[in-house]
Amino acid sequence: MIPVLRAKLAKGMGHNYYGEPAWPNDLLYIFPVVILGTIACNVGLAVLEPSMIGEPADPFATPLEILPEWYFFPVFQILRTVPNKLLGVLLMASVPAGLLTVPFFLKMLISSKIHFVVQSQQPSF
Repeated sequence: MIPVLRAKLAKGMGHNYYGEPAWPNDLLYIFPVVILGTIACNVGLAVLEPSMIGEPADPFATPLEILPEWYFFPVFQILRTVPNKLLGVLLMASVPAGLLTVPFFLKMLISSKIHFVVQSQQPSF
């Protein structure tokens, strides 16, 4: 198979100027050479220059600060920065409560006369 492949490559395959069909010329001889060459380059780079993924594992070493998952991180920061735990829990509960009251305050602001006065003094473009 390799002598046939070398003969086909030396003949100048890989162009379709004269209406050469892609099957079997390109698909059976050129594409495997490109694919195997790419795999050989990747394996060669992996063998010659292996990249280590982080530090070596030590199962007996505990990290200095254990961080929670990303979705618990804001709650963790609030509990860590506020000295009193009860105050931290109340702050965490006040965030959703404050977000739930925004539509009511917005409705009160729109229905008030102050809003219309402020809005009428703004220039319109």
